[in-house]
Amino acid sequence: MKPNWKLFAATVLCALLTFSVQAQQSAQTLAQQVTIHRDTFGVPHIFGKSDAAVIFGLAYAQCEDNFWQLETDYISALGRAAELEGERSLARDLTFRLFEIERLSKAEYDRLPANLRALCDAFAAGVNHFIARHPEIKPRLLDRLEGWQVLAFARSGRVGGVNRLGLNQNEIQLGKLETTDKAEAAPMNFDGLQSWFVESHLEVEEGSNMWAVSGRKSASGNAMLFINPHVGFFGGGQRYEAHLNSDEGLNAYGFAILGTAYIRTGFNQFLGWSHTNNYADTADVYLESFDDPANPLSYKYGNEHRTAVEWTDTVKVKTEQGIEVRRYRFRKTHHGPIIGSRNGKAVAARIARLEEGGELEQRILMNRARNLKEFRAALGKLSLTGSNTLYADNKGNIFYVHGNAVPRRSAKFDWTKPVDGSTPETEWQGFHALEELPLFLNPKSGFLQNCNSTAFLTASSNVTGQDSLSKEKFPAYMVPEEDTPRAKISRRLLTAKKKFTFDEWTKAATDTTVGEAKQGIQTLAEEWEQLKREDEAKAEEIKPVVLMLREWDQIARLNSEATTLFILTLERANADKGDAKFKMLRALEKTVADLELKFGTWRVQWGEINRLQRVHTSGNEPFDDKKPSLPVAGGPSFAGVVFTFSARAERGQQRRYGTAGNTFVAVAEFGKTLRAQSVLVFGQSADPNSKHHLNQAELYATGKFKPVRFTLAEIKANLEIAYQPGRP
Repeated sequence: MKPNWKLFAATVLCALLTFSVQAQQSAQTLAQQVTIHRDTFGVPHIFGKSDAAVIFGLAYAQCEDNFWQLETDYISALGRAAELEGERSLARDLTFRLFEIERLSKAEYDRLPANLRALCDAFAAGVNHFIARHPEIKPRLLDRLEGWQVLAFARSGRVGGVNRLGLNQNEIQLGKLETTDKAEAAPMNFDGLQSWFVESHLEVEEGSNMWAVSGRKSASGNAMLFINPHVGFFGGGQRYEAHLNSDEGLNAYGFAILGTAYIRTGFNQFLGWSHTNNYADTADVYLESFDDPANPLSYKYGNEHRTAVEWTDTVKVKTEQGIEVRRYRFRKTHHGPIIGSRNGKAVAARIARLEEGGELEQRILMNRARNLKEFRAALGKLSLTGSNTLYADNKGNIFYVHGNAVPRRSAKFDWTKPVDGSTPETEWQGFHALEELPLFLNPKSGFLQNCNSTAFLTASSNVTGQDSLSKEKFPAYMVPEEDTPRAKISRRLLTAKKKFTFDEWTKAATDTTVGEAKQGIQTLAEEWEQLKREDEAKAEEIKPVVLMLREWDQIARLNSEATTLFILTLERANADKGDAKFKMLRALEKTVADLELKFGTWRVQWGEINRLQRVHTSGNEPFDDKKPSLPVAGGPSFAGVVFTFSARAERGQQRRYGTAGNTFVAVAEFGKTLRAQSVLVFGQSADPNSKHHLNQAELYATGKFKPVRFTLAEIKANLEIAYQPGRP
């Protein structure tokens, strides 16, 4: 009997239409169950009957404020960026295909409990509802979102960990090109892969700060928390401020990463938490021995051989001639996908929690936690990779844990290098339990801090003090971090004050003391004294500049000329890989010459050169001296400034413009009632026509905050508009 293709097509069409109608009905139901209250700063306070309704509203609000970036980030996470951006994004797309982001995410979605699957569906429905209600918005690729893609978005971030695996570009091979619908594909461009790796780890490179004090160091006797992530101002990973409140008990305020369905860092009425990235080893590479010419998929393992798995996938690439379809063949062993080769052996990569996932569940449990016991139970899920966590609550507790999902390994091997995949001894032995990680609870010092720094100075300025941990108790792969300039200045500030008032805590959060200035100027002065002995005439030429730096109070201020000299000099000295003799002095001379060339004088105020300007959300629009910008007193991470603001020089422009650093900054005190303040780098909306596009920029630039409106009464007293998604 011949198949009835017309009947089959009609059945499929009917099923799709039925699914579409059901999805629309579900979206309408959720839309009717949620109200978005926008306060006078545009922050969405999303109140709903259920957690799902609130997550629906979160997605809708994110789309209202920055749909372009949200769609861009999802296109990238789903391995489709080359369809828009061409060859420069192909390597990134292949990486996501190689690590099977789609398959793993669909499998995780299928095994989720119903309540968590409902949250994924709700976020996707919120995005789809926005698209349906805004026909003027033209998606470039994603006409609709599916629930599993919410998990894929989070999972794709873990793949950035391959940046730590130490492979050279010529050792990487992301699959094998088999077919193309054109005569010949262009050579693979790894620039996009490298830039993505840099973007993926910007928080690590630029750093983040977090502090907490218990009642020992608080004037009120209440614990206080400082939240200070440092990431890029543009492109992927942007911080989105929001407040989620459901009748089912969810009540969390803080930031979501644009595109995610939960508060990543923030607080509720009982407690708060923050994160910094660390360098704990959460990804390893294995050298695999494919040693049987008769069976190319056979690889050695112990006293036997195993068979690798191969599969193919297609990638669409934008070219000058149109969209080109390419088919690639990929291979994986039981360790993970083959990402390249070294010395004739295939290299397989394994990334912690990539297959298992679990981040959504852990994040939601953290959002809903009401006390330390519940929060520790959430951390005990061990689903986060590369994150340290700091906690404070209304019982006066402060708590810190260094890392989360850290694979347990044999101490016989150097895990900073590729290991032999043929020996079972290199297998991971599960994950370290939470109690096996470096952690602190209510230290006698009264404070905890971490700035992407060693765990051993988290609670004290002395590694051998009463609040120290023994390095010998922990494997090297768990705590490889060194101290950082921001951690040094943080300890200095936290130990200098006996007790903080909330106002003092808030002021310290945007401190602009240049922590590296004391040592840097001492080195500079010593070099100048040596130069004076060798060449007095030359030393006299630079003397006025050296004297200015020696007399400087080492605080970055808008009107400070010394700040400009020191930070630009330190930047040059750090980049100088040459002879150490006169390194700081040589860098200072070049800085003076450069300032005189650009400004006609070396006496340039920091606020004149260090600027904040909002360009397109992608960051691809060039900065422009002729357009409005604001002066910023903050400084770069390497200078040891708490108010971290990293600016870059723009070709053809005199000024430097901020691209990364403090983004969402918040301070909170946990007493009988929550007291909190926050600020975003620019404003809530990426739309230049919105009143909330730049309405927080001046607060940010001057180191000030806006009050957090947390209770419904506070929100209504400062309300701009309240609405249900999709209704006028």
